[in-house]
Amino acid sequence: MFAECLNNVRAKSPLVHNITNYVTVNDVANILLACGGSPIMADAPEEAADITSICNGLNINIGTLNERTVRAMHLAGKKAADLGHPIVLDPVGAGASRYRTETAAGLVDALPLAAIRGNVSELKALALGSTATKGVDAAAADAVTEDNLEEMVCFTKEYARSAQCIVAITGAIDLVADEKICYVIRNGRAEMGRITGTGCQLSGLLTAYLAANPKAPLAAAAAAVCLMGLAGQIGWEHRQPGDGNAAYRSRIIDAVYHMTASRLEEGADYEIR
Repeated sequence: MFAECLNNVRAKSPLVHNITNYVTVNDVANILLACGGSPIMADAPEEAADITSICNGLNINIGTLNERTVRAMHLAGKKAADLGHPIVLDPVGAGASRYRTETAAGLVDALPLAAIRGNVSELKALALGSTATKGVDAAAADAVTEDNLEEMVCFTKEYARSAQCIVAITGAIDLVADEKICYVIRNGRAEMGRITGTGCQLSGLLTAYLAANPKAPLAAAAAAVCLMGLAGQIGWEHRQPGDGNAAYRSRIIDAVYHMTASRLEEGADYEIR
């Protein structure tokens, strides 16, 4: 199943329009190229709809907000909706400020999203109005653990039902769900949190997988999350003396580039609830 999702991305090379933050824009472009997709970055309102019209998917990331880019997000989102293209929202830092939270909530309300991907605090801020976000990181009190796993699976399914899209909560344990089925994923390494942008990269990756696998969106989303976590494991295994977080970032991208369908199938660590 995941093998087919990966092969479809490589075969179709989906073009993804990314309206993303300037902290990680280069990493998002590189991860898309590594997975077999193709990136385009355009955040001017004057061309947002035109660029979206030639793409296969839209990745919206609110990491560095301003009035101009928010307008572009809505214009691009409307065009993607008209064309039936998957739209992924990464609500970076939702809960950290009123403007950020209201912007994310406005996008959820206005656009027919295919998926929302964020950490647990960001998703709780949108679903419940809680504000425990620690900057762009999840608050420790919100973490998905083995002790609260069943509760968080129910939360993820319920928010997917409410938002009418796939919800992906990423952290030590990843949850990817629609309203009926939740993938509980245990790929990845804690050290991935020492790199700025692994979440942003995953949102780009997720958009490519949804665009290339329209008949199996939940499996495609879970495949993308497993792929990113497995790349983190492989990248860590290949570290060299003197490597730090910058080298690790590059090794993760390289692991995505070299990933095979069989390696993904064998290495994906998940259960379905």
